[in-house]
Amino acid sequence: MPKEKPELSDAMRKKLSGKSTERKPINGTKFTIAISSAKGGVGKSTFATNLALALKQIGCRVGLLDADIYGPSIPKMFGINEKPKSDGQKLEPIIKYNIQCMSIGFLTDEKTPMIWRGPMVTSAIKTFTQQVNWKDLDFIIVDMPPGTGDTQLTFSQSIEMNGAIIVSTPQEVALLDVKRGIKMFDKLGVKILGLIDNMSSFTGDDGKKYTIFGEGGVKRTAKEFNKEFLAEIPIDPDVGKFADQGKPIVESNPNNEISKIYINLAKKIKSIYL
Repeated sequence: MPKEKPELSDAMRKKLSGKSTERKPINGTKFTIAISSAKGGVGKSTFATNLALALKQIGCRVGLLDADIYGPSIPKMFGINEKPKSDGQKLEPIIKYNIQCMSIGFLTDEKTPMIWRGPMVTSAIKTFTQQVNWKDLDFIIVDMPPGTGDTQLTFSQSIEMNGAIIVSTPQEVALLDVKRGIKMFDKLGVKILGLIDNMSSFTGDDGKKYTIFGEGGVKRTAKEFNKEFLAEIPIDPDVGKFADQGKPIVESNPNNEISKIYINLAKKIKSIYL
């Protein structure tokens, strides 16, 4: 007769499922929120920066960690052109708009390509989570890179992530990767707070609404995977313009309709955790 398979211990189950038994919060922070897209070019970094600013607007103490090692955006979007100070053991986050910030882009020239293999990326992420002097934060917003690779695994298996928000356009090719991202976070045991439909539409000079990337795809995907649909964020040229100037829309024009969407999202996140 075939031998019975031995029972797996809880620890072994967690290991096989990708769940680490030693997840730790980032020192100096209460809650870590990951902003993910799985697909590049959908406005994830724009979302992360404006959400961080919206949380600050409603009175939260906020940090912003740019975990996109190969394509850091925070230095440009926040207009930061200085290097962080260090006491030889820890890096000091750079404070801009009263938000504590850290990015690999602060440590390298903006024209220098990051030609790094996985272990070097993992090492950089550990530096940013363990060797940065984050101070008394309610939230740290983590701008994750696209995809489902080393950075996502490093965070999910070693850092106590309190939630993830997935950003996408309604285009079907983007939603294919979103579905992979949802399955990744579910498998790794990271709570998905919901999905964002970014660049959902724009209003033309004729007053008509145009959905150039399709319509309703993100909402349908949220329903398919039983996740919350958080918001639609339309296209507004001012969003890109202000980001390029280093002063994102929520900071430069908090009364803009898009800024109000971010502030409402921030209020919802604050109500969940604080």
